[in-house]
Amino acid sequence: MDTTYSADGLAPHTGAGSKFSDPVRTCAGAERASVPLARLETLWVNTGTLCNLACAGCYIESSPKNDRLAYITAAEATKFFDEIARDGLGTREIGFTGGEPFLNPDIIEMSRDALTRGFEVLILTNAMTPLWLKRTALRELREAGGHRLRLRVSLDHYAREPHEELRGEGSWAPALRGLKWLDENGFRPTIAGRTCWAEDIGTLRAGFQRLFAAEGIGIDAQAPDQVVLFPEMNPTDEVPEISQACWGVLGVDPRDIMCASSRMVVKRRDADRPTVVSCTLLPYEPEFELGETLRAAAAPIRLNHPHCARFCVLGGASCS
Repeated sequence: MDTTYSADGLAPHTGAGSKFSDPVRTCAGAERASVPLARLETLWVNTGTLCNLACAGCYIESSPKNDRLAYITAAEATKFFDEIARDGLGTREIGFTGGEPFLNPDIIEMSRDALTRGFEVLILTNAMTPLWLKRTALRELREAGGHRLRLRVSLDHYAREPHEELRGEGSWAPALRGLKWLDENGFRPTIAGRTCWAEDIGTLRAGFQRLFAAEGIGIDAQAPDQVVLFPEMNPTDEVPEISQACWGVLGVDPRDIMCASSRMVVKRRDADRPTVVSCTLLPYEPEFELGETLRAAAAPIRLNHPHCARFCVLGGASCS
């Protein structure tokens, strides 16, 4: 059976329709929730889906073989930076994600371009060999951008065994080495962890704090902006659809949802040019492809995907 909130948002409803199939209505017939773009605070650039790891549960299925999203070039990225300046979009942050961004040959040039323009730059990385090989260039970026350059390191758990359960044998030591190097060289790195373990948030944060203390890493695990623990996006888990009425019932402000303040640029394999999608979580779905310019991508987003409910509305998470 398909469960969703009823039209008034007050009770579960069982409907005959297929969930997340109609962009306008839930299977209960309620108006589907939508999120207008309030302001483009963050522009994400997907640097490509190739990665040095093939992690279990990777929502974008990054791996050494997945090139569904190709390497974006610095020349392609700069066109979007130019559009931000030309149209006065007021964008604060450029985020680079992948795949592993440090595999992209143009990651340093793209980051330098963004920093030179005054943007804050956030790079998501596993801090392993691709980053390690770019240490000199990274130091130069930090000198140019100061603390406007930030790196978030994926460390799934505070202990080696669970981390390697997801990321593969031998992945812990290189990640920890890269994290310590970043911290020792003044980058003030942050952590992205996962919550797929049989541990509550308090236990996870306490474990990370013990790790940082033991390794001499200056990260405060109790600070939500320094250790971000993301909700899981298991596609087999049942999740309700979100109607417009749910905003009030759940006490959630649509302006706090990720697609109210961000978009992502991707370049599909064999495509002539990049395109803009609604967010980092939905890089492949045609319904969430919005056009080749940021202006075209400013339309409201209808929450017609389980990730919208699971990660953003009910999970309260954001990649920014």
